[in-house]
Amino acid sequence: MRQHTSVPAFVEGLAARQAAAALLGAVVDNRLGLDGLLESDTSPQAWRTLDNARDRALALAIVKSALRFRGTISTLVFSMLEHQLPENARNVRHILHVAIAQITLLRVPESAAVNLAVEAANRDPQAKRYASLVNALLRRLIREGDAAFDAAKAKSVEAPDWLFQMLVEDYGDFIAREILNSNRIEAPLDFTVKNNAPLWAEKLGGIALNDWTVRVAHGQTPVPDIEGFNEGAWWVQDAAAALPVKLLGDVRGMRILDMCAAPGGKTAQLASAGAIVDALDVSKNRLKRVSENMTRLQLEANIIVGDARKHQAETLYDAVLIDAPCTSTGTLRRHPDVAWTKTPQDVQQLARIQFELLEAAMRLVRPGGLIVYANCSLLKAEGEFLVKHWLSTRKDVILEPVTEKRDGPMLSNYSDHDGWLRTTALSYSQPELGLSGMDGFFAARFSKTNES
Repeated sequence: MRQHTSVPAFVEGLAARQAAAALLGAVVDNRLGLDGLLESDTSPQAWRTLDNARDRALALAIVKSALRFRGTISTLVFSMLEHQLPENARNVRHILHVAIAQITLLRVPESAAVNLAVEAANRDPQAKRYASLVNALLRRLIREGDAAFDAAKAKSVEAPDWLFQMLVEDYGDFIAREILNSNRIEAPLDFTVKNNAPLWAEKLGGIALNDWTVRVAHGQTPVPDIEGFNEGAWWVQDAAAALPVKLLGDVRGMRILDMCAAPGGKTAQLASAGAIVDALDVSKNRLKRVSENMTRLQLEANIIVGDARKHQAETLYDAVLIDAPCTSTGTLRRHPDVAWTKTPQDVQQLARIQFELLEAAMRLVRPGGLIVYANCSLLKAEGEFLVKHWLSTRKDVILEPVTEKRDGPMLSNYSDHDGWLRTTALSYSQPELGLSGMDGFFAARFSKTNES
């Protein structure tokens, strides 16, 4: 077996690989969301000390690719090991996943990926004894070429078993696999525009999905550098996330509570359409970002920090929008870490909170007023099943079905026979894969009656 030779203390590119492996471990082992890790003082030291912008970009590209194809890479590693790694060899797995993502997905020069992986193992006290195994496995992968990766990909799903099984129960085996397969392709970038979507589609080099959403292929340009940002002409918002507000119809002059307002896309939609908006959220830090975005967009909303379940209002609202906290399983194309940070227990706990938010909305909306409940989960336990159960407990609420006559074809295209709205990554198709799909979203509309 070819032996790894000694190298100097500083090795070009090693720090980025170590940071990627550390971030991967924090996500997978500690179930910490990647976005939060990047902004937290508790992020891995290997990431915090990575001060080169190019290295940080590389580390993020590696870890996101490793997460996006985690099921495939796990299958590949399993198939290439004569004896499986012990449970406590987690760091070795992360080093292998980081290297395999570079070789198979990012097409980093193979020698660099192998040598840096071996060096990373040698410098890790928990992984050092496996350095020769890392070397041998990666060189075997290189010899076998794309065939080994493609074989693993064909029999894998990019999700833990519990999540895959829940999706199968909700959608059937074929659709569940298709949804998860679609998440292997990075999502496009969607903008909600204040007006003139065709014009902005032309300016941004994209397509207008409807009168309010413009889509462009995901690129490398930072969002603040894109035309229209500084003048507040648009905000970033997935096409599916923009649909629930449309269920409220013409909101001009209506007093509306945006019950879980952060990150603020729906608040901006409501204010831009002429509503008088109370933007409520439990997170002061997230609301600060909402306020900054509203200032950039030259829109107004009343920002309120608080728990929606305890919120009091002197005057009842004309409508309440609930973009409820959820498992976010509909956003895997954008956030591949989500699949590996959630558990079945999270689904149950979040469903309880979602039910409580619906109850709070009924307390805050006037008779005859509307409630729109929405979230970005694919799981029916947080959507269809939850609202069916909630409806069964109340006599003072009516489901207002989504129909073409009332809501137009753009919304009714995503409505099922029960009258609620459901999107998945399969919901919108374009010849160019990079322009296809939507986030997984659920939304339902209700009206409050006088009956109790």
